[in-house]
Amino acid sequence: MRTRIINAHTLEPASGERQENAWLDIADGRIVDSGVGQPHALVDDVRVIDAAGGTVMPGLVDAHVHILVTSTDAADRENWTPGYATVRALRSAGEMLRRGFTTVRDVGGADYGMARALDEGLVSGPRLIFGGKALSQTGGHGDFRSLNDDSQPCCQLKPDFGRIADGVDAVRHAARDEFRKGAHHLKLVVSGGVASPTDEISAIQYTPEEIRAAVVEAENHNRYVTVHAYHPRAINQALKAGVRCVEHGNLLDDESIRLLVEQDAFLVPTIITYEAMHEVGEASGLSAGSLKKLDEVRTAAVDALERAHRAGVNLVYGSDLLGGLQTRQLDEFTIRGRVQPSLDVIRSATSTAARLLGMEGRIGTLNPGALADLIVLDGDPEHDLAVLTAPERNLRHVIRGGIVADVASAR
Repeated sequence: MRTRIINAHTLEPASGERQENAWLDIADGRIVDSGVGQPHALVDDVRVIDAAGGTVMPGLVDAHVHILVTSTDAADRENWTPGYATVRALRSAGEMLRRGFTTVRDVGGADYGMARALDEGLVSGPRLIFGGKALSQTGGHGDFRSLNDDSQPCCQLKPDFGRIADGVDAVRHAARDEFRKGAHHLKLVVSGGVASPTDEISAIQYTPEEIRAAVVEAENHNRYVTVHAYHPRAINQALKAGVRCVEHGNLLDDESIRLLVEQDAFLVPTIITYEAMHEVGEASGLSAGSLKKLDEVRTAAVDALERAHRAGVNLVYGSDLLGGLQTRQLDEFTIRGRVQPSLDVIRSATSTAARLLGMEGRIGTLNPGALADLIVLDGDPEHDLAVLTAPERNLRHVIRGGIVADVASAR
């Protein structure tokens, strides 16, 4: 059955083009036709959605999620079986769809089985672009062993955020293994992190040779490498080694910005996660040491975003929220709207995100031929980003691959 949307006020993010009294036809999971005014008659059965003058725009993309990390209680997670963890992850993904995110990029934990379940409609959720397990050096941001833990990582078969690989050969093997398992990209953690127990934010992780080994494997598989990085030395080293994307980037410097622009690379700030964790404090599950590291990166985040925006860096929307804080996923729009024009913020979650994912023309657009991933809103987010951040009031429909999702739980 076809779906036709009528009486729409459409927004094409890349160009900023607006059309009133517009209509779109959807069939076989794609946008097949569109126009303005009175649509032509259809002889087939058709489901009609009346936008009633509301905004119709591409579905949102969150390019930094961890659907597997649905709790910050490490002791409890130790008792989870893979099946239980997966069920929780897929439920979390479904909640993201009901906030308007029709595509999410997981950068540590999600796997092929989760993506397949979502694609087959076994559960309702967004399109899942996954990178498998992130790669970390021993003692790096992906190594969560405590100081008194002398155990050695073995097999690393359990679903988890990351895996440990030291040295060029081990990194090459791990990269090939993640691509073997279907990863769309590869993530390396190349500087210290907030949640990891034994490193400092300024710690530089992985050598240029190790990073380059991962980049070569990604290029050979027609994929790319993204890196977790705060410190400018880590960011710059990774960009010089050929990575395509930087996650966070809170402490970037002028050279970081120059390299990002020159290499047409992407930056995915995730400011809401620092604000949300700061607000709840110890309830976030972070130790006192981690909360101290949190302040170090939180206070620099907005300034880094503003500098990158002014320089013309490719900025992509990301949230990086863990556990119960995932309900704050849309609040990144509010933060970015303080320093960026609304349309640029919208592009970061649509057309620019599509370029990062290698899906330009397929998502992030309303053009015929694109996947029918779109949202119908009461109000105009270009004039007021709060239209996006209050789905319980403004989100009328979410359509993912031509399927109209039930958004009742978001209301």
